[in-house]
Amino acid sequence: AVGVFAAVGVRCSVLRHRLVSRQAANSREPRLPYISKMNTTYATEWPQFYTATIINWQPLLKEDKFKDIIIESLQFLTQQKRIALYGFVIMSNHIHLIWQPLAGHTVSSVQSSFMKYTAHQFKRQLQKTDTNQLENYKVNKHDREYQFWKREALNIELISQAVFTQKLEYVHFNPVKAGLCIQPEDYHYSSAKFYYNGSDNFNMLTHYSGN
Repeated sequence: AVGVFAAVGVRCSVLRHRLVSRQAANSREPRLPYISKMNTTYATEWPQFYTATIINWQPLLKEDKFKDIIIESLQFLTQQKRIALYGFVIMSNHIHLIWQPLAGHTVSSVQSSFMKYTAHQFKRQLQKTDTNQLENYKVNKHDREYQFWKREALNIELISQAVFTQKLEYVHFNPVKAGLCIQPEDYHYSSAKFYYNGSDNFNMLTHYSGN
């Protein structure tokens, strides 16, 4: 194990096995759907590890109503077959996604659509419920009055199974590391439960093994 799992030790190793391997237990060599990325009937882009952060690390996403805006956007993108979503976690001031643009869509187009929609909905919500907090996101820029997402989000291509699963582990253990839960699958706004027992509470996830 690497990254956050190295610090947690044996316990994380056990939980990692439960979360990532349980549904693929009957398959000795799980098939990763992105291996055939050049098959344009499925996708022409590798899966991406994507991290977006609220500007100035403000805890906008602490309230569930703002987390739900993220969920609604991801549900729309999956229902429209613009992306396959393999994993996610929504924290108070940032998100991690593992997604893949599907045929006819690009990394940049998917990211732009997601960022614009969520920012617009954040603004609408704050205009209705908390105009004082909205002022925290006011910026002096020629192309916008408010900014919610920090620019230059982190985006990493996942071109191997080892890197893919390491990033999935990192995503699922974010809430544990932050002290928000004991078990990764106990955190609601995450894909950890899906990999633990198959529950897709948001109806938008694709298992990384293709099963």
